[in-house]
Amino acid sequence: MKRPNWRQALEAERPLLLPVAHDALSARLIERAGFRAYSIGGFALVGSRHALPDVGLVGLGEMSAGMRDIVAASGLPVLIDGDDGYGDVKNVTRTIRTYEEIGAAAILLEDQVAPKRCGHMAGKSVIPADAMATKIRAASAARQDGIFIVARTDARAAHGLDEALRRAELYLKAGADGIFIEAPETLGELTRVGAEFRHVPQLANMLEGGRTPLLAAAELFNLGFAMIAYPTTLIFRAVRTMEKALADLKAGRLSLAGEGVEFDAYKEIVGFRQWAEIEERGAD
Repeated sequence: MKRPNWRQALEAERPLLLPVAHDALSARLIERAGFRAYSIGGFALVGSRHALPDVGLVGLGEMSAGMRDIVAASGLPVLIDGDDGYGDVKNVTRTIRTYEEIGAAAILLEDQVAPKRCGHMAGKSVIPADAMATKIRAASAARQDGIFIVARTDARAAHGLDEALRRAELYLKAGADGIFIEAPETLGELTRVGAEFRHVPQLANMLEGGRTPLLAAAELFNLGFAMIAYPTTLIFRAVRTMEKALADLKAGRLSLAGEGVEFDAYKEIVGFRQWAEIEERGAD
């Protein structure tokens, strides 16, 4: 079954809620929970797959291998983190082609200086706005399956909100379909961003412990944000649960029953019955 494209997903749910998957199992759970779409973020993927921070240590080959596994586990349309495109216009072109082939419905491209870092970390720098606009034009020209391009700017931290807004307008003119101004720091800034670009799909990033105020989805939608991502919600909660389980084991507390999903429920999540049926048919 063909996945909906990103514009169809935006029409189907307002606002479009985007839990961020860090592996194939979390993508499967997002779909089972009834969401219309999801995202794969570099912060969560790099942490879960490599136990590394999101500071530009992982390139396109490693990232796309992880993304491919995750996309294959869910039938939902997915927004993929394309980082800075991994280089100049030829690298951006390859990045777009790679992720379209995997099946991504949308991609984020950002204007940080390499090596990039998580958008809520200190010490970020951005490339010249014209250089990023050139990357956006290359990305737009490279797409063949209509992948939706969300241009991200991290200029708020480096140069202030006015420069971030100016860059967002420039990136839209270069061919971006949506805008993501990373890390507004106050409700007033969120309100201004939402009002400035209400005519295009905008992304808001709700990161626990980050720089941006955490608001309810309905409030963000009223401000002008059509997409709302939750980049750390699942990975942070999963890590806390695993730490607790390991502490229990280490201390000899064998409180295993009732703390996790049941064995039969887990088998259903990973599709055991379907594979068993295939095996049985093959034995006939």
